[in-house]
Amino acid sequence: MKNRDAFLCYGILLAAGQGKRFDPSGRQYKLLQTLPTGQTVIARSASQLKEAFPNSIAVVSENAVQIQQSLTELALPFCICETAQDGMANSLVTALRQIPADIDAVVIALADMPFVRGETLLQIRSSLIGGAEIVVPTYQGQRGNPVGFAIKYLPQLLSLQGDRGARQLLQTYPVTEIAVSDQGILRDIDVPADLIDTKVAGT
Repeated sequence: MKNRDAFLCYGILLAAGQGKRFDPSGRQYKLLQTLPTGQTVIARSASQLKEAFPNSIAVVSENAVQIQQSLTELALPFCICETAQDGMANSLVTALRQIPADIDAVVIALADMPFVRGETLLQIRSSLIGGAEIVVPTYQGQRGNPVGFAIKYLPQLLSLQGDRGARQLLQTYPVTEIAVSDQGILRDIDVPADLIDTKVAGT
């Protein structure tokens, strides 16, 4: 087990999705919508991740100027994926190529899941520090996000393709599940009604 203070874990925020189900017309981008907390979806997700993992990076699409501005205001570094439309794996690989090679682990979070609690992120980190190599939170037996990976899995992560992202690895390698009392690990912003789920938002 590595010393807690010496353990370096990077957070990766996937924020390059198109969000077409939220508004097929493309006029309303879901990550810029306001939650009951008063924050936008992207601001909530980014600030939670950065607080748990000061070394974090987001990945965005090249035309998402307002998202880039929001991340700049939050002082969260970001990189641009020019092929985000070809699948989530492209965004993940783009971000992974920006992080240092000598870190211990990465935690992959989704920008459209702003209701994940900060303590859940810290539980994932603690499990990785304790020696777990792939960590998935569960709520009432159901797996959710974010997911943590020891850096030994970097080659496998870099080889991912398509829109399934890192889920492929969860079906191939041993997974440590941690039970949490956080329904937010299962809830994303998919349609406008998801924005007003105040029970999940904790308001």
